[in-house]
Amino acid sequence: MIRFEKLFRTLKENGISQYSLYNTHGISRAQIQRLKENQSVTTHTLDMILNILGEGFTLDDIAEFVPDIKEDE
Repeated sequence: MIRFEKLFRTLKENGISQYSLYNTHGISRAQIQRLKENQSVTTHTLDMILNILGEGFTLDDIAEFVPDIKEDE
C-alpha cells in the first residue's frame, strides 16, 4: 500500500494548505480526498504536487510504501 501521511506533513511544514492546492494550483478536491484516504492517484497528480513543493523534493517526501499484510491461507 502507498500511504500519503508524509504529504500532508510536508505541505504543512512548507506552508502550503489544502485550500491552495485546489484553489491556486488546480489539484481537484477529489484527488486531495483520495490522497487523504490513501487511495490510488495518478502519477500526474504526484508530479503536480512535487512541482508545487519545488526543487529538492522527491516521492519519499510525500509517500511511503507499506507492504500489504498477507493472511495465511
